[in-house]
Amino acid sequence: MRVSVAAVDLGASSGRVMVGEVSSDHLALRAVARFDNEPLRLPDGLHWDVGELHRQALRGLREAVRVAPDLAGVAVDSWAVDYGLFRGDRLLGLPYHYRDEARAAGVDRVHALVTPEELYERNGLQFLPFNTLYQLAADPVVALADTVLMVPDLIGFWLTEQAFTERTNASTTGLLDVRTREWDRELCARLGIVPDIFPELVDPGTVLGALSGPVASYVGGSFPLTSVGSHDTASAVVGVPMTDDGAAYVSCGTWGLVGVELEEPVLTEAARAANFTNEGGVDGRTRFLTNVMGTWLLSETLRAWGRDDLPALLDQAAAYSGAVTIFNVQDPRFLPPGDMPARVAEWCAEHDVPAPSSDVALVRSIVESLAEGFARAVADAARLSGREVRVVHVVGGGARNELLCQALADRVEVPVVAGPVEATALGNVLLQARTLGALEGSLEGLRSLVAATQELRRYGPTVGERRAR
Repeated sequence: MRVSVAAVDLGASSGRVMVGEVSSDHLALRAVARFDNEPLRLPDGLHWDVGELHRQALRGLREAVRVAPDLAGVAVDSWAVDYGLFRGDRLLGLPYHYRDEARAAGVDRVHALVTPEELYERNGLQFLPFNTLYQLAADPVVALADTVLMVPDLIGFWLTEQAFTERTNASTTGLLDVRTREWDRELCARLGIVPDIFPELVDPGTVLGALSGPVASYVGGSFPLTSVGSHDTASAVVGVPMTDDGAAYVSCGTWGLVGVELEEPVLTEAARAANFTNEGGVDGRTRFLTNVMGTWLLSETLRAWGRDDLPALLDQAAAYSGAVTIFNVQDPRFLPPGDMPARVAEWCAEHDVPAPSSDVALVRSIVESLAEGFARAVADAARLSGREVRVVHVVGGGARNELLCQALADRVEVPVVAGPVEATALGNVLLQARTLGALEGSLEGLRSLVAATQELRRYGPTVGERRAR
């Protein structure tokens, strides 16, 4: 049995609609729509233009039906933590962007009621100042709302007129019990959040319902919406071609999500101190990982320069033979939008190290610093989980960055396997195909299909190679 399904994959910088063709020995993706995801700066802060994302998703689905008239289903994934507030069917303003500076205002309010130590014991999440519970604590519009929908569930609601919360994305809110994977109603009450504002939880692999009449009419077809790992990293981890338990992964896009897949969460004080998170994965797995600043640093740097020639710059950076400054990519100054070259220079001045002296030197410095951050996170994941890491998989856009992959292999001193680039969309369509009966078996079986059908590249560590520190 071969099935065609559509994946609406919304990243923090861009979105795409992909058509996947899947059978037990076949896995192919075709992009039918790609579009930018540009935030809106309004007087009250930075927002996501979810109306435009929905419009682009509909246009992509219409094209998907055109190229695959037998399309059997669709699923939506996106970045985590951000949400829309509804009263009835009405969206109460555009969702805030997690990079909006005011999102951190709720941190002190929450920690005054529940200590960070207790929060970690309850939700298992790393501290990020924009986690959903902090945002909700600082959002005055919550009092007017009767429903909270995470971004992929919001798009799903507009597609089907049915409201659900998919569990992997719910696990990023900070309000899901890390052990039971149910809403922590007691924690909600202590924070003054009405727990009934959250819709029913559903697991990945649930058929949620058909497209609404107006949507079906517009796209030219009627088929069901299926839940997948709607947090894009959850779908990306499904698409990582891991074939043994000695694998770590780096899902590298705007963010670098670095970790291992486990059967149970790790809730030790050491894990909390290292800022590792225990997010829900597909089939009840735990994504034990940490966030490392990703290619955001490169894209913001090019934006500051007014350039769009990253491939050429990376080629020049690979040939660069001067000294390379390694800086801490996790410094909070690099989180908001802004002039990254100036911020790197500022960091170097504060730490009494030479700032990169040219555009090429800065690109090399960023890539090497990202590799250093990823390598440290891999080592921490192994130490905290008790896993021996024998291979590191890099998926997402970072898998195309040869300089980054080689620099990472040199640091972790084990092979790095790069690809697939579209791991998130692959994980999305694989789970749809399994739900619809075209595939069966465990995640390991799905990943074996990825390994057998997708282009991968292997980078071995260069013996003795060490970059300047």
